[in-house]
Amino acid sequence: MAKKDEQHKSTQSFLKISEIKGDTAILDTGGYLAVVAVSSTNFALKSTEEQNAMIYGYQNFLNSIDFEIQILMQSRKMDIHVYLEAVHKQMERQTNELLRVQTQEYIQFISKLVENASIMNKSFYIIITHSPGLLPGKSKKGFFSMFSKNTQAEEFAAKNAKFETERLKMQQKINTVIGGMAQIGLKAIALNTEALTELFYNSYNLDSAPLIDASKLSDINLKA
Repeated sequence: MAKKDEQHKSTQSFLKISEIKGDTAILDTGGYLAVVAVSSTNFALKSTEEQNAMIYGYQNFLNSIDFEIQILMQSRKMDIHVYLEAVHKQMERQTNELLRVQTQEYIQFISKLVENASIMNKSFYIIITHSPGLLPGKSKKGFFSMFSKNTQAEEFAAKNAKFETERLKMQQKINTVIGGMAQIGLKAIALNTEALTELFYNSYNLDSAPLIDASKLSDINLKA
């Protein structure tokens, strides 16, 4: 019976997030979480010197940080048909007959490829956590707090002040990660509140998550 109940646990039981605001996820433990999307690169096509430079750069990045990070790779199905329709429209406007034929052959090749394989898009993220401890007011409640008319307002103001202070510390970590990725030739950008919410939703609802439109892909898939 216990195993059956575990299979029907909600997302909140695994990822206990109090709220998402200011491009930051606030955990119910009082900790903070931010996510940086990182572009990919074809490591195998680079020269030996370029590969070694990236390896050493990544090693230096890891040695330079004094906080914990997690690396997440997420694979999602791509809606390649929307992309093919866009290419087909370009082919119809093409005046050069040779380019028109080549485009048609390209469409046929991609169509056959889609039939035999599931086209996936891989996204890469660096998760940054920050644990400042308990928020002000959590450990200071006592018997006389019930007689204070401004207790809730003061706690709300203290909570917001604490959040802004810790968010600045989190931003410093984000800047360190983005700078470290730039040194090894990768683009990185912090997810905003909307993109962060979408990432959490899609991660725990893969079956209902929309397919990625291949015609709208860029170096970094999620907007920030």
